[in-house]
Amino acid sequence: MQSPSSSTVVCTRSSAYARLKSVGVREVQLTSGLLHERFRTNLAAGIPAGWTQLWESHTIPNFYVVSGRRPGEVKGPRYIDSDGYKWLEAACWAYAHAQDDTLKAWIDEFVDVIEAAQEEDGYVNTHFMGERQSLRFTDLDHAHEIYCFGHLTQAAIAHHRVTGESKLLNVARRFAELLYRLFGPEGRWGACGHPEAEMALVELYRETGERRYLELASRMIDARGRKPPVLDGSIYLLDHAPFREQREAVGHAVRALYLYAGATDLYLETGEAALIETLHTLWEDVFTRKAYVTGGLGARYEGEAFGLAYELPNLRAYAETCAAIAGFMWNWRMLQVEPDARYADWMEIALYNGILSGMSLDGRRYFYMNPLESRGGYERSPWFGCACCPPNVHRTLASLPGYLYSLDEQTVYVHFYAGSHLDTRLPNGQPVQIRVQTDYPWSGDIEVQPSPGSYTLALRIPGWAWEAELRINGERLEATPGSYAIVQREWQEGDSVHLSLPMTIELLRANPRIEEDRASAALRRGPVVYCLEQVDLAEGSLLDIYMPEDTSRLRAKHMPALLGGVVAIEGNALLDTVPRESQPLYVPVSRYIPPRHREVRVRWVPYYAWANRGAGAMKVWLPITR
Repeated sequence: MQSPSSSTVVCTRSSAYARLKSVGVREVQLTSGLLHERFRTNLAAGIPAGWTQLWESHTIPNFYVVSGRRPGEVKGPRYIDSDGYKWLEAACWAYAHAQDDTLKAWIDEFVDVIEAAQEEDGYVNTHFMGERQSLRFTDLDHAHEIYCFGHLTQAAIAHHRVTGESKLLNVARRFAELLYRLFGPEGRWGACGHPEAEMALVELYRETGERRYLELASRMIDARGRKPPVLDGSIYLLDHAPFREQREAVGHAVRALYLYAGATDLYLETGEAALIETLHTLWEDVFTRKAYVTGGLGARYEGEAFGLAYELPNLRAYAETCAAIAGFMWNWRMLQVEPDARYADWMEIALYNGILSGMSLDGRRYFYMNPLESRGGYERSPWFGCACCPPNVHRTLASLPGYLYSLDEQTVYVHFYAGSHLDTRLPNGQPVQIRVQTDYPWSGDIEVQPSPGSYTLALRIPGWAWEAELRINGERLEATPGSYAIVQREWQEGDSVHLSLPMTIELLRANPRIEEDRASAALRRGPVVYCLEQVDLAEGSLLDIYMPEDTSRLRAKHMPALLGGVVAIEGNALLDTVPRESQPLYVPVSRYIPPRHREVRVRWVPYYAWANRGAGAMKVWLPITR
């Protein structure tokens, strides 16, 4: 078991097939920059607001009801317990840094009532206790019982790693033992229609050393695609084929991505060749054919599902916040398998765009869907009837320090750049301290100050950074985009590493197979994707705005008073002056009036910050004139 001093999110320190080893959230301090601001807002506003919402939504009162501590009835959907468990995991990661008495009191109260609600056989799920007890495990397709167990277990592991206390971990273990009796080798085949427990069971094995949990995770992955089916045999539930025979990302996006993350965890422990072969194939499908420029995943409202290859609508993009987070989680696990910078690149794209967009700037409102275009009227909400996304954002942001770095025997990998301080030991025992000073992603200037000693630094050079410069004490070294720059040396006191990433304004074009974006372009600066909101147009309608022909005249401008302090992009766009509202929908080509453009002043803002000034219209992709 880990000591509370390290508190890793995904512990690969003893995983036989992990190239990289985890760093604990307590070993990293965020000190400055955008990620630090979002991290602190989540701790100060998001997590406390979530605690209030858990009471108002009846999530926590349900536990008091089933434990007999309060009268009343259980309310809410079948999966409501998982909202509380995700919040609890977030609160534990937050407590690793905050050490706040109020936060600890909330954690203690929730853990206490969960333990009180658990029955003697280990079962705990407020929806299937009392008068619904006879329905337990009768609907593996849709009941979410094992899914809720997964989030309980992840919260329990975070609680144990941060506090050193075993109360909640023992609750999770008793439930896991029940599941092993029911669905282990001596039981029947079983899995949850919504994968999640696979990740949790592998992590529980890592935390306790109990191999039964790893066996059960493997059984649940093996349960999919059997004949006759264990679930309903559908694509939606990823039950259409055995996992190792799946070659395309289909079905419910979050379910699929959680399953892929769980299978990657299993590979990290077993090294099974068929698993990693399948995972590589699925990764290529997702991130070369089905991912939004924002890192969003899941194109369709119907079934919250992946679409066909290159099916990436903008106005009707589903792109659930949970799916961006699930992709982030899967890429992190793939990165521990092999330190390939493309995994970290996609994590960064999702983080700065599709994940940060999920929470308002004040930390109290949330997006469920993250479209790349809006005609207006869509804004964040304080909570949802299906509230999976808000606490998922809470736990992701609260655990961010644990994702910045990884280790191998003698190397420190720097995956993401933020003002931060790392204090750790390499697996070989070498103590290492790394201090990073930067205003990334607004600035591409990054100073890394390593402590003295003989070890290697591996610095990620993002795939977009074509003119990156890396200098050690003024001496220029190779920095290839889409890779890690490896610097092995005997570091001395005062050594300085300077990485300069070009923060140019890039005009992006989509693969022509993405039909909706074929004649459009978008703006990106560094990892940040930009959008245009109606509120930032000096005149005209967003529907009539075209991308300027000459983007070299656009300028990045730091605006401390705008949207919490951002770098905006200012310049001219083209406004079609033909009165389109008076034109017929369709005309013969001989009568068609082409656009008549004149320049108008506009301002692009980071996509993650849109809809913080009202529910106005927004577009990421703008049509081009050439």
